[in-house]
Amino acid sequence: MDVQQQALGISAIAIHQPSWELDNGWFGDTMPRKFSHHTGIESRRISIDDEVTMGVLAVRRLQRETGCNLADCRGLVFVSPSFIPPSVAQQYLDPDEAESERTSRAANEVARALGMRQCRTVGINWFCCGYSRAVSLVTRRWAPRLGLKRDEFVLVVVATRISRITDYSCAQTAGLFGDMASATIISPAESRRHPVHFEILHADAEKVASDRATFDFHVATDVPVPQPGGGRTSDTARLVYSIDGMAIAEIAPRAMSAAVGKSIAAVGLTGDDVDFVVPHQAGTGIVRFAGMQLDGLGVRGEVINGLTRHAGNVSACSVPFALRETWGRLTGVIACPTAAVGSPGRAEVLQGCVLLRATTYHNRQSIVAA
Repeated sequence: MDVQQQALGISAIAIHQPSWELDNGWFGDTMPRKFSHHTGIESRRISIDDEVTMGVLAVRRLQRETGCNLADCRGLVFVSPSFIPPSVAQQYLDPDEAESERTSRAANEVARALGMRQCRTVGINWFCCGYSRAVSLVTRRWAPRLGLKRDEFVLVVVATRISRITDYSCAQTAGLFGDMASATIISPAESRRHPVHFEILHADAEKVASDRATFDFHVATDVPVPQPGGGRTSDTARLVYSIDGMAIAEIAPRAMSAAVGKSIAAVGLTGDDVDFVVPHQAGTGIVRFAGMQLDGLGVRGEVINGLTRHAGNVSACSVPFALRETWGRLTGVIACPTAAVGSPGRAEVLQGCVLLRATTYHNRQSIVAA
């Protein structure tokens, strides 16, 4: 197990989903006929709120559901995979616009909006691996320094609004992503106010070299843009991402499998010890292929799949969303692998994993709920 001053775990997760749901019918003939079959996606949520507002809404929901007192929060990690990376922002945006894309600035804005004035903050991107990177940051770097008291906690807030950088004229990528925000309480194992449901055994995220770049940004012209109620408008020029979908479909399953292998080895476990795999929900096809790769590692636990149907790929929100959706079913050791594109234009891929173990408290609460 990682060397840290205190054992930490996940106490609660809240999800904010925008009310606007865009179904596949909006795309008409521009959507490939087998899109839904390969991805499992039939609709996705689109947010008219920005990422900071979405993050605040997720935390407010967490407060309503748990009664948590934000005065007890010692740190806030804000994650947003839809923020424009600095290298791209400097190339395409004016200085004020580029400044607004800084995740560190957004983290401070979230904290101020929530009235959290005595709270350590940091903002990160890390694309679809943002959650595993954030949990790693909390357990490896912050925990030894913060020395959380029994009822104190750290928040990991994720807000993804990839709809604002989507090229809706691109048949390959237009329907992939949905918008969402999540808020996770990470508490000391001995917390009484926020009992831990899942002990964090290990968390990591890293960059790995690949044979080619699979991700970049460019300015697209005359891009159709959906409007609430099923209408559409058009952007004459829009900064959008581009992905090599075929390459990602090949790389991501191997990356997630490798991340699980490294995590279980780090804590002295084997594939047989894993009871559930809750992977990044990139799409049903990618998760199926990841399950095949994991089988080669001896991981026989149930692989959670199919949560993209009415959400889409929600990027760094994917793992907290999946944990929340399957909360009462999860027991034993749970591996949550993630995979993501690397920096724009670079031949790299990101991979990570959060390894959890259900606590006695969680198992008891699940039995009572059943």
